[in-house]
Amino acid sequence: MKISFGQNLQQKQTQTLAPRMIQSMEILQMAQAELEEKIEQELIENPALERTPTVESEAEAKEKKEDVDVDQKELIIDEDGKNSEDDFERLLNLDRDIPDHFDGPRPSANRLREIGDRQHDMIANIENRSETLQDHLLMQLANYELDEKTDKMCKRIISSLAAEDGGYLKISLHDLLPPNSAPEDLDIAEEALATVQLLEPAGIAARDLKECLQLQLAVREIEHLPLVRTLISDHLEDLQFNRLPQIQKATGCSIEEIKQAWAELKTLDPKPASQFAEKFVPRVTPDIKLKQDETGRYIVVIDEGPSRSLNISNYYRQRLANGQASVEEKEFIKRKIMAAQWLIESIEQRRNTLTRVAQHIVDHQRNFLDNGPEHLEPLKMQQIADLVKVHVTTVSRAVDDKWIETPRGILSLRSFFVGGTMNAAGEDITWDKIRIELQKLIDNEDKAKPFSDDELVKRLKTLGFNVARRTVTKYRKIMQIPSSRQRRDWSAK
Repeated sequence: MKISFGQNLQQKQTQTLAPRMIQSMEILQMAQAELEEKIEQELIENPALERTPTVESEAEAKEKKEDVDVDQKELIIDEDGKNSEDDFERLLNLDRDIPDHFDGPRPSANRLREIGDRQHDMIANIENRSETLQDHLLMQLANYELDEKTDKMCKRIISSLAAEDGGYLKISLHDLLPPNSAPEDLDIAEEALATVQLLEPAGIAARDLKECLQLQLAVREIEHLPLVRTLISDHLEDLQFNRLPQIQKATGCSIEEIKQAWAELKTLDPKPASQFAEKFVPRVTPDIKLKQDETGRYIVVIDEGPSRSLNISNYYRQRLANGQASVEEKEFIKRKIMAAQWLIESIEQRRNTLTRVAQHIVDHQRNFLDNGPEHLEPLKMQQIADLVKVHVTTVSRAVDDKWIETPRGILSLRSFFVGGTMNAAGEDITWDKIRIELQKLIDNEDKAKPFSDDELVKRLKTLGFNVARRTVTKYRKIMQIPSSRQRRDWSAK
């Protein structure tokens, strides 16, 4: 093999995304809350970007005028009341002396007050920290008089519990002991565990489901206590698979007695600490709202928030146009004005694209909006992309994390895109409609003889839905519907 060194000319075609295009795609993908946060950040960082003045009271206007007058006196008026040529030079020098803390002219008093108000509101709206599982248990533990070693071990056990896991002790007591511990330390750990298990909520620090339920039985009044205790110790798996005849044979109790004991067992909590788990409920703000015109057609209205009130500062425009600015100032102003212009144009492009995409989606799914989930029609992103005349990835970005307020509630825009199949009449139907019909069949079945998956396939076929057995099984599991054996009511006739 011969190795040689030299130069050669090769022609290659590559695609490079400009920063402006990248920014446009990022803004298109942002939800309204993210966009507002982006705008607030740009207003702080870019002095050339401003909000369009809103209607204000006479007192506010007077206060604003006083603020402007003070700022102007500090910057451009000397003691004799004449224009000072040195003030702006002093401002530029300050910019060079402290580049990390001063980017351009000093914000006005109104701007500083606005920033301070926003920060105050953010702090005021922070929720108080809710009580944790550890807080709850340690507060109870303080009422027990324990020796130092037992108390320390109790706290170690409590620190290992997680509300997200239901409060179960997932680690062995031996692993909680310090290295080189004495044999009697394990006895102390057992005593500490027994103490922690006396605390509320009942069932805390259990090592498995059986122990969790048994701990709750100790503090609950149960009518069929012996039978419930037997079900917990020996027949949890039988209950899971609805094998009541086997339990009847093993215990000698009637099916009715077993069902009554099972009902009491269901009142116990398999995850006693779940109430302390942090429940994050995302705040959904609809980006799009609907209104109907005189013909009844749904019209898309974009909720733009503060994005439509942006403009470029006249002060900077005039400063750049009057020719008095230095070279450094001109470069600074041009850079900031260009960034502001890009942002405003990207927001406007987002509004146009989102409006067109959402309008075509709403037009396609009008039957669903009028009549409910059973009338949702199959829809692919490529169909909308063809109508809007954009790439399918643009549609994907436009609907990502966007919400729409409809007569059917606030829905994800992405949820309108659903797959489907064809029924016996050759019509397109969604998988959601099949799932609705499947639920109806199971709700109305004879509980003494529930439908098997094969029987469900046959009955769906008579309704015009030709689906495979594995599809029925798949959707039944997704819908968390038990098997026919588990659904059977053994006492039904």
